[in-house]
Amino acid sequence: MLFNHSYIVDTTSAIHVWEHLGYPQFYVPVSDLRNCHWSNAGDIEGKSSKPGAAILKISVEGPEGKKETDRVIHFLKDGEAGQLAGLVRLEFGSMDGWLEEDTPIYVHPKDPFKRVDILQSYRPVEVKVGGYSVAKTSGALHLLETGLPTRYYLPLSSVDQTLLRKSDLITRCPYKGEAQYYDVVVGGETYKNLVWYYRTPTAESMAIAGTVCFYNEKVDTYLDGVLQERPVTHFG
Repeated sequence: MLFNHSYIVDTTSAIHVWEHLGYPQFYVPVSDLRNCHWSNAGDIEGKSSKPGAAILKISVEGPEGKKETDRVIHFLKDGEAGQLAGLVRLEFGSMDGWLEEDTPIYVHPKDPFKRVDILQSYRPVEVKVGGYSVAKTSGALHLLETGLPTRYYLPLSSVDQTLLRKSDLITRCPYKGEAQYYDVVVGGETYKNLVWYYRTPTAESMAIAGTVCFYNEKVDTYLDGVLQERPVTHFG
């Protein structure tokens, strides 16, 4: 991982730890910290009298001066850390960059138990917003992502361009890349951030480059002429 222009961890011993469902973190051996100075910035008390973990302050000298962060937790070997003993957790967003092998990763480490499949389909898809037909195509890409509803990525040319307004929203996904958004204006009403697209998706999701996707939680989607039930989730 990168911090202030230096690789401060380069390891093959990283461990995936699920702090939240679907969002793993890398924990790495404290012995694999390098090119940095670190010191104990305070103990984190556990249930026993011995501290289970400590906050580390890491500093790195760089071409523009020294940079520091205390968003690091060290799980102590002589405490109550259990299987985490001897590992450190560097907050993902506090570092300047992460790589898995030689490939940058974003937002959080990828879940090795998650799949993203993109299937070409020639089943017709139509999208209606507020009762108006806003997109219609004879073929689409179906993106299947573990834990999420099927997403239908449509050719941009299948959408009524007069209804789209560029949004300032940008979101990031470790599996697909950086998404930009459109608002949809129809029937005198503006539907904010209803459509997203990936201009330069990650290599494994490159097939969806240049296509657009509607939140099927918020629109009426017809597949083969049949109205689909709206999913209850709200993730992209």
